[in-house]
Amino acid sequence: MSATLVDILKKTGHSLPEGHSDSKLMAQIARDVSEGTGFENYGAPFCMTVEAEALGSSIDFGSLSCEPKIKEERYKSVADINFSFPSPAGLGRVDVVANAIHELSGGDIPVIGSVTGPISAAASLVDPMTFLKQLRKDPTNAHRLVDQVTDWLIEYAQILIESGADVISIADPTATGEILGPKMFKEYALRYLNKLADAGHKAGRPVIIHICGKLEAVSDLAATLHSDALSADAMVSLKALKQNHGITTMGNLSTFMLQDSTPALIARATEALINGGTDIAAPACGLSTSTPQENINAFTSCVKEAGK
Repeated sequence: MSATLVDILKKTGHSLPEGHSDSKLMAQIARDVSEGTGFENYGAPFCMTVEAEALGSSIDFGSLSCEPKIKEERYKSVADINFSFPSPAGLGRVDVVANAIHELSGGDIPVIGSVTGPISAAASLVDPMTFLKQLRKDPTNAHRLVDQVTDWLIEYAQILIESGADVISIADPTATGEILGPKMFKEYALRYLNKLADAGHKAGRPVIIHICGKLEAVSDLAATLHSDALSADAMVSLKALKQNHGITTMGNLSTFMLQDSTPALIARATEALINGGTDIAAPACGLSTSTPQENINAFTSCVKEAGK
């Protein structure tokens, strides 16, 4: 997702949470972020609650420094959802995000439409602990839920593409091998992430998939994801991932380092990341809003200098 840093928002006066529900303000904040950080793209939305809100969960929209979060999931169990979800258009903030992407599109800077992955989106509708247990205990209803959510996400991604998104980025933090294990990762995460990615490709767009956490237990499976780039967390060796599986890698400078370290140490770590052969240099995961702007600038400046 886009890095809505407090440092940048305070300088521009373009604020959150207002920017989550105003398409023009969302577009302007995305421009502010790109200009202020040196990131070479625009991205929207700025949270992972758009899908959950549209499908009926209750949302706390946060503040300038705190991202929106789910206040209460809509359903108690996967068995409660035995109907089809309505189409995304007009629901919640779907049109806000689509209109913001339309405002940002058409120029030289690529626009990334961020979509929550199927497992995480499903876990935003049913209490996550209950949901994860029911993947094993009630697989019939669990599959029905995740499949319906995936179909809804495909429609949502299509709206973003038609609005001008150049790339679809899918973040599925709940679909980590550490949480699911290899069997459940293959049965649920791999199956539905690939269904969503295939739809993005059918619409003519490249797709990035981000998986949180360690990948050792599922690296062979993760390598079969139908993504144009695999974004991995900081503890993952991108060099090994690339050598063992020949995939395009993205990442993975620690977001904790970006928040807490110094520009000099960040530049040194960035050089090591580039020398390790990563294809797309990027933060390892979602950035804290309190990350100092100068730290991000040290990262992006180092990447651009290496590119020369």
